Amino acid sequence: MKKLTAVILSALFICMSFLCGCSAQNQQPSSTSDASSTVKEKEALTLEKGKTYSYKTQELWCENNGNKIYGIAYIPDTDKKCPLVITCHGLGTNHESGIGYAEHYAKIGVATYTFDFCGGTKSSDTNKSDGKSTDMSVMTESADLEAVFNTAQTWDFVDTGRIFFQGGSQGGLVSAITGVRLKDKIAGMILLYPAFGMYDFVHRAYPSYESISGTMEIVNDMVIGEAFAKDLWDYDVREHLSEFTKPALIIQGSEDSIVLPSVTEQAAKLIPNCEYKIINGAGHGFGGKELDEAADYAIEYLYKNC
Repeated sequence: MKKLTAVILSALFICMSFLCGCSAQNQQPSSTSDASSTVKEKEALTLEKGKTYSYKTQELWCENNGNKIYGIAYIPDTDKKCPLVITCHGLGTNHESGIGYAEHYAKIGVATYTFDFCGGTKSSDTNKSDGKSTDMSVMTESADLEAVFNTAQTWDFVDTGRIFFQGGSQGGLVSAITGVRLKDKIAGMILLYPAFGMYDFVHRAYPSYESISGTMEIVNDMVIGEAFAKDLWDYDVREHLSEFTKPALIIQGSEDSIVLPSVTEQAAKLIPNCEYKIINGAGHGFGGKELDEAADYAIEYLYKNC
């Protein structure tokens, strides 16, 4: 184990947990096979500024390569099909980091699914999905997100032509990678302080691909395996961002010392149709008024692009 490498990556991977209260009901997990067969019979909901909805929450499970993925859907109280935002948490956090946004979105008629990546945290105490952190990488999380996307298309409350990805920090990187791959299928993406510089840090931490080995302890005693660095060694998503022509939004804190504003601003210029918003005074992660401001930017984006 390389102490110096651990220090470098620990600084990169610090993720601020911003819990905004969970209104999820204590229900038994619902099977994805329970999706209604009446999807095509429903009309699509038109978003109207000023109109608000009550909403319900429902635990829904997805699956990727035999691993079960846990998440909670926030569903507006309407009989019409809704746009859907799939939120992706950062390294070491879980689905709860998306709850604040889900509550904001559901109130305007946008459904949200916030889930746990397989192996995305250090233990099952904070992550209800299957998988180990030592097997997790940005690419395994991208596969999880694609599996969630595929399953979400079977849910009867979802307008399948209006599915958006949202992610924070590493979740933002995962959203961008998967968004590029599914660029013809998703409607857009919202990236919160996305960790586009992770490719650079991996190359600074290791002199060569062959030198990557063993496990590494990072933030909050979380241990990752060699797959994490190996899966990023030959892939820099910034080389592919120009391929994503759907509407995108990047929201960045001006005082973020983990994901620098200069990195995300440059990345935003690579995306042909991208808005770039700065939250003054915010660091790496939004909470309280900063989260409300970020949600306001995202809601305006959704009104324009739904």
